[in-house]
Amino acid sequence: MSEHKGILLESGTNELEIIVFSIDDGTFGINVLKVREIINPLPVVKVPNSHPHVEGIIRLRDEVITVVDLAGVLGFPLSQDSEKDKFIVAELNQMKVAFHVHTVSRIHRISWEQIEKPTELSQGLEASTIGVVKMEDQMILLLDYEKIVMDINPDAGINVGQLKTLGKRERSMKKIVVVEDSPILRKLLEDTLSEAGYVNVQFFNDGKEAWTYLEQLKQSTVSVEEEVQLVITDLEMPMMDGHHLTKRIKDDERLKVIPVIIFSSLITGDLFHKGVRVGANAQVSKPEIVELVHIIDKFIL
Repeated sequence: MSEHKGILLESGTNELEIIVFSIDDGTFGINVLKVREIINPLPVVKVPNSHPHVEGIIRLRDEVITVVDLAGVLGFPLSQDSEKDKFIVAELNQMKVAFHVHTVSRIHRISWEQIEKPTELSQGLEASTIGVVKMEDQMILLLDYEKIVMDINPDAGINVGQLKTLGKRERSMKKIVVVEDSPILRKLLEDTLSEAGYVNVQFFNDGKEAWTYLEQLKQSTVSVEEEVQLVITDLEMPMMDGHHLTKRIKDDERLKVIPVIIFSSLITGDLFHKGVRVGANAQVSKPEIVELVHIIDKFIL
């Protein structure tokens, strides 16, 4: 799979590759960049007093990895044909997790513009879904795997309390743009940045919304640098992803002076160089909120 990933990493397009899998009669996708490997199920060791959606742990070579029952998370029945079941071993938020799924089919290469926000889904599923991919013969749901892991293990999320280690500095006058499609993470970022003193923050749901705003600033009489001192962007977002947004900003003569920080669960060793290639000034892995604030301070204080 590492060779296959390299093809996408070298491209500067607003595209991603997704691995399509099924749970019961539902069809789902996961970004290839999150996936480390796909394996046949290994013997699972039960963990006392664990979360109901945690099946247990497995030993994969020299690592102990938690197995998440994705069917249970989504309220679907258990697999009826366990011979086809797979474990998708993913890396996110600086940890590895094995998601138990029923079948794995193929890889699709798509544009983020093909992904729509799940506004009309049932409330329960919408809360765990970042987007819907409309293909010719099916609809594929992209799950919010970070939220699923955070619901199971809250310690994997952003911790506002960590900000108490920061000294009090005057940050309130600085204007920041944050691009994040998850409502939960937007609220967490709003709370944490406000706790640090950054209260002048404007949020956008995806890269396309943020780019439209920056384009409008360029066409106005105001100074762009006075209105936006820094941009923080997630990577996985419908319509326009964070890498593509960063590239557009850095390719623009008037906007390229704005520092861009990529804040994502996908900042791994394998992917760091892609952010460098599109011109990101810094990259921080979720949920390292203290490091994020330190880097913001470095660029705009």
